[in-house]
This record gives sequence, structure tokens and C-alpha cells, in this order.
Amino acid sequence: MTVITLRLPEKLLHQVDKQTKNLHISRAEYIRTAIEKMNSAIAAEAQNQRLQKISLKVRKESLKVNKEFDEIEDDSEY
Repeated sequence: MTVITLRLPEKLLHQVDKQTKNLHISRAEYIRTAIEKMNSAIAAEAQNQRLQKISLKVRKESLKVNKEFDEIEDDSEY
């Protein structure tokens, strides 16, 4: 495992220490978990954005197909 040095504002370090005592875990474990959760959140947000983009493309195509079907239905009524 690679070792890193991290500088934190005193207030943030105090909050980390308080939480680690409550959870009975080390600072390192707390920070690793926080980074893992942040990475997961960022990946999930990126996935959501990709799905929204794809959904808009599919929606436009679906509207086009629906319009074509409406035109066919309108023509067949006569």
C-alpha cells in the first residue's frame, strides 16, 4: 500500500478524529472509506449523466417514430 501525506485544516481534522472515535476506526481507515465513497459518488454521477444523454437521444428518436406512426394512422382513416 502506498503512503501519502495529507494536510487538513484543524477544524476538519478535529471532525475526523471525533468520527473515528465514535466509529472505533483509525484515521487512515476513515479517510480511505471517505475517498472510496467519493469515488463511487463521482462514478455514479458520471453514469447518470451518460444515461440522461442517451435517454435524450432515444427520446428524440421515439418521438420521431411516434410521429411517423401517427401519420400512418391518419392516412389509413381515409
